[in-house]
Amino acid sequence: MDCDFLIIGGGIAGASAGAALAPEGRVVLWEAEDAFGYHASGRSAALFEESYGLAPVIALNKASKAAHAAQGWVSPRGLMVVGLEGEEAGFDADLSHMAIDVIPVREARERVPILSSAVTRTAYDSEAFDLDTDAMLQHGLRAIAAAQTGQRVTSVMPIPGGWQVRASDAEITARQIVNAAGPWADQVAVLAGVMPLGLMPLRRSMARLRAPGGRDVKAWPMMLGVGESWYAKPDAGALIVSPAEEAPCDPMDAYADDMTLAEGLARYQDAVTETVTRPLSTWAGLRTFTPDRCLALGASEVSGFWWCAGQGGYGVQTAPAASRMLADLIAGRAPELDAQTVAALDPGRFR
Repeated sequence: MDCDFLIIGGGIAGASAGAALAPEGRVVLWEAEDAFGYHASGRSAALFEESYGLAPVIALNKASKAAHAAQGWVSPRGLMVVGLEGEEAGFDADLSHMAIDVIPVREARERVPILSSAVTRTAYDSEAFDLDTDAMLQHGLRAIAAAQTGQRVTSVMPIPGGWQVRASDAEITARQIVNAAGPWADQVAVLAGVMPLGLMPLRRSMARLRAPGGRDVKAWPMMLGVGESWYAKPDAGALIVSPAEEAPCDPMDAYADDMTLAEGLARYQDAVTETVTRPLSTWAGLRTFTPDRCLALGASEVSGFWWCAGQGGYGVQTAPAASRMLADLIAGRAPELDAQTVAALDPGRFR
């Protein structure tokens, strides 16, 4: 065998899984694009918010928090929920499942001075942090024996004791495969004769705006509209603003939808006093969910083929705990997470 573990997919999920498996044997990672972290990992809002997601996702968040801090991947940001007049019910619904405190609008304006008079309710969580996705990615890649770009998988065949996998200009044999191919993970599974999960890639558009009124925005929190109808986040002296849409999309190099982006910018505009200017740039990413919107971490029905997929919008913040759990399962160890969470993340729930 050329390797013990072949990781297919070079985003945060694949790099983290490979690093967690490195003590168990030789790991090779193949990424289809010409750069690691090219798709969702490189286009993430990169925020750690412990209470973001369903219960199994929150369990992964909680189990990842210490690792993020120990590695120095987090920096202070804060999260503010912004409610307009008429959005009271939605505001209360958001707070019902988020560990976040209501604050006076006056205090919110001290943090973000451009909030408009239409803002009537605000809440704030100081325990939300920026995540350094590039540092996370490089940390994972350094632990892997061999990581290669430009290797788009074309064939996955079972052989005695493992797998033979081909890409456009390479061939490798591996004892086990970890499918971390993001939006393409179902396609990789079909190549291997594994039942797909029914993954749903959903597009999310973003615009980069000049700092409103030339202000220094570096200390502003991330702002979230009620019902996640938009968000805005400081980024390198500017603001990234998203309509936070979830538009079904085929696996692809996603691009922003101009109409959807305009609608999202209009919702953001309602909450602020500064007029929205022409974006400096726009882009989009794909957030790939399983049918129940929880990750798929664990064995497939075919021996030696493992899922690390369906990260949705949670892949960066859950990566430390998700990769540890997957490595434990592959190595035959009991995961640190409770049995109920492990079962809720088991890909077998879709069979």
